[in-house]
Amino acid sequence: MNDLGFLPVLQPEDIEHAIRLITESFAAHASLEDQRRFQWELFEVQKKFEAWALVIPFLDHPDPQVQFFGAHTAQLKIVRDWDSFPKDHAAALKDVMMDLTGKSIANGRSKVILRKLYVALAQLALKLHPTRPSQWPDWILATVTHFSGRGASREQLLDFLSIVPEEVRTSDLISTTKMSMNQSLLDAVPLVMQAITDSATHHHSPNEIRSALGCLEKWIAWGLPANDLTPLIPTLISLLSVEASFIPASDVLQEILTSSSLSDGSGTKVLTEPLLDFMATNGRLIYERSITQGYIDETSHSCCKLLCAIGDHSTLYFAATMAAPRTQTFLRLMLGYTGLPGFFSADEEESELCLAFWYLLQESLWSVDFVSDREPSKDSEGWQRSEEVQWEHAHSIYEELVEILRRKVTWPRKEELCGWSKDQIDKFTQYRRDVGDTLVNAYYVLRDHMLDNLISYITEELSFVHERGCENVEGALHCIMCSQEAVPVEDNLVLTQLFTPYVLGKLPTSGSDRVRRTMLQLIGAYATWFTTRDGTLLMGVVSYVVAALSEPSLCLPAANALKELCDANRVALAPHISAFGSLHAGLASIPETEKSKVLQSIASVIQAIPPEEAISPVEAIMTPVVAKLAEAIALAGHLPEDARNLCIQQLHALTGCARGLTSASEPLFVLEESNKAQIEFDRMCSAREDLRMVKLRTEMVTGLERAMHLWSTDVETADALSDLFKAITCLPTDTTLISLPPGPLLELTCAAAQRCLSGVWLSLAGMLLAQLDPPSFSTLSLGPKPEAQNLVLTALPALLGPSFQVLSSTQAMETNPDIAQAFFSCMEMVTHHFTRVLYQLPEAIFSTLMQTAVGAFAVQERYALVAACTFLASLIRNSLADGDLTEEANTLMSLHGKPIVHALLSGVAGVAPRSALPNLIDLLAMISLKRPEECRLWMRETLLSAYFIPSQASPESKEKFLKTVASARSTKRIRDASNQFALVARGLEGSSFGYATVSM
Repeated sequence: MNDLGFLPVLQPEDIEHAIRLITESFAAHASLEDQRRFQWELFEVQKKFEAWALVIPFLDHPDPQVQFFGAHTAQLKIVRDWDSFPKDHAAALKDVMMDLTGKSIANGRSKVILRKLYVALAQLALKLHPTRPSQWPDWILATVTHFSGRGASREQLLDFLSIVPEEVRTSDLISTTKMSMNQSLLDAVPLVMQAITDSATHHHSPNEIRSALGCLEKWIAWGLPANDLTPLIPTLISLLSVEASFIPASDVLQEILTSSSLSDGSGTKVLTEPLLDFMATNGRLIYERSITQGYIDETSHSCCKLLCAIGDHSTLYFAATMAAPRTQTFLRLMLGYTGLPGFFSADEEESELCLAFWYLLQESLWSVDFVSDREPSKDSEGWQRSEEVQWEHAHSIYEELVEILRRKVTWPRKEELCGWSKDQIDKFTQYRRDVGDTLVNAYYVLRDHMLDNLISYITEELSFVHERGCENVEGALHCIMCSQEAVPVEDNLVLTQLFTPYVLGKLPTSGSDRVRRTMLQLIGAYATWFTTRDGTLLMGVVSYVVAALSEPSLCLPAANALKELCDANRVALAPHISAFGSLHAGLASIPETEKSKVLQSIASVIQAIPPEEAISPVEAIMTPVVAKLAEAIALAGHLPEDARNLCIQQLHALTGCARGLTSASEPLFVLEESNKAQIEFDRMCSAREDLRMVKLRTEMVTGLERAMHLWSTDVETADALSDLFKAITCLPTDTTLISLPPGPLLELTCAAAQRCLSGVWLSLAGMLLAQLDPPSFSTLSLGPKPEAQNLVLTALPALLGPSFQVLSSTQAMETNPDIAQAFFSCMEMVTHHFTRVLYQLPEAIFSTLMQTAVGAFAVQERYALVAACTFLASLIRNSLADGDLTEEANTLMSLHGKPIVHALLSGVAGVAPRSALPNLIDLLAMISLKRPEECRLWMRETLLSAYFIPSQASPESKEKFLKTVASARSTKRIRDASNQFALVARGLEGSSFGYATVSM
């Protein structure tokens, strides 16, 4: 053993105590609480410098658990406590670790312990090799030579060599150090390749071959050069023919195909085509064996993964050679695994792996020049014929794929489904969604031919639905539904057939919930497609949807489908408004949970008729809702819970009506340029003055005021009110018959905030404040109206008072991050629209607002901190830009400028989370560029103060930072200097983590 004088000395009783902690923590009689206590004490021991002295006695102990903690302690101390180790003894520590590892190898320690020691040595190399001069040159060769001299087996050497690239690849090093370590690995590549080749080609034990292949996999992940990798590929492919080595060889080839220097699709002759030849023979046999035996074993599973890796790697090759025998054989095998017998999640889980390939192949088909095995003549007709042949093969493959996927997404019969677990059902449901994405790609290849095949299949199956059930029909409908995003919104005779009485009319009208639910979802998905169809077809579909509304199990998809249909086809459905009157008359048969969507559907159709004609229908659908809201309020004293639930239902109903009556088209922002738009706007304003509408809106406001007084502290009711307020307020250009002005609603919101402050009310207040200053429709903007400013000046104290109470400290903001974020976002909205109003607040209130914002810079919750930054940046920017606010801006900076800068610098130096640094730095840059002299003074006083937060920044680094910012004339330079200072102050300078995560 080498000289150990540099290691700390522990008394024998201290070592015995540490050993006892280990043995007791793993003793069978120890309780869970005792185990945690022992492990915590052991962890505390390992944190001390003296723990270096535990490594040798632990490794020499006969108990494997103690030996493991010896290796673990060595790794832990090297990784975490290297800064405290005396560097002049680093070489001696290296010799000791080499000797201990060699001794452990000679003594036959377990792989787990040896792996820990290998990791410790690799981590030590990360510390010693990159030094100048290197304290451990040729460390890989030296280590392997030392281990060989201690009798290490090939397998043990390969295990060490597999650790090396993994530790270097995942290490946190700056670029120069990383380059030095990578060069040391490059220098060792010949040694590693020789060891791997010897073990993989000379028929050694299966364990050694697995170690060799595992080692190669790690070196490929690190970045093994292609010139060193390519010669090994034939050996790897040959190992696929040996069952014992198939899986590890397959894993390595998958790594080559997906992560190596050949992963870009290169290596056609040395990699792709030899693998295709293997798959055409051995791969096919593995697949057929799986079909024969009725399950997928580990070898077949690995074969499927390798098949998918080949597909991902060589997609362009397959797309360019669709007619080639190799490609056809590969695609047939891929289809085989895609369509494995049985149901996904219950019988197999491999078919899902293949789905991504079909997407990649479809994408590649559009971006390649087709070639074939036999070169066609150079005339255009020959080339055209070649391309036609390739597309014929592509169509054939994708047509078969759609048939397979239709079968795979079909649910089992009820009797079989009853035996499935919830997890299996959830997995199968997710699989159906994933298949939907693949079907979109199939449609891009097959177009209407795909829909034609599916609809023909549905038509045929409907003739046998009583004998075969509806599962097959449902599966085909699911395929059509999933293809919707690719189907163009244009006349389509094939798709039209689906919605005629010949198909839609033959679907079950009772029971068979699954197929009916899928059809309803399909109709909702294709709602926009009906915009170019005739009204007869559309009304037939609407009738089918309406018929399902009264069934509880189908009400949800039916209501969703109706909402989508009515929203997308308002104009086409407007002539049939009387039919929707009948629907409204039967509203009582529809479950309460879905009534709001039905009302929204009806309101969408009403919106398409002229405003003066819409008054009566609006009154008809809204009056019962408002009356029920009043009823709920009246019940509050007797049946509070029932009243609350009824109130929430009516609020949802009002929200649905408001959303439906809102135009689906974008508003015109320049009314003067469109006489038609101006006329429509005037008609709406005139219709709003109708006494029935005035009365309706008045009753709505009264009901909302009373509901908020009763239930504004209830979370669910508050959310419902918030949704309603957002739906029923709008810009002037999008006014509806029931739109309410923001002013009264802002007053209600402020009153609710005073009763119980929440993020909901603050967010809602911010939205309403913005609506008090709508966009100007003239080229001359006069700013917000005086009455709006007065309203804001009245509302602000009502919002600020409770907010100051809740957000009284940094800890309070961290406890209520949602309120903090909503509060500062609301204040930012005030700053954006009503900057001058803020300066009209009493001085004490304004100062408290500034102090609260500055205090938020120390909050660890990012969103609240960013919102505070955004608010202050907006306030300072708008104040300095407005010539009428010069005096106020000067007062703002003189009173609050230094505290803001102090908080910003503290945040940069370590108080704030690093994710918020860009916002802090940008605010600092803005102040520095807008007020350079004052900012320079504030920064110097803050950074050089004895009370500045403790950090790793030296006086020299602070001075350098100050000089850079003082001389900077651009935001970018200040940003770069601040980021560098943040790294220094936080002790991250020189780490790859610091530089990789810095926000430039």
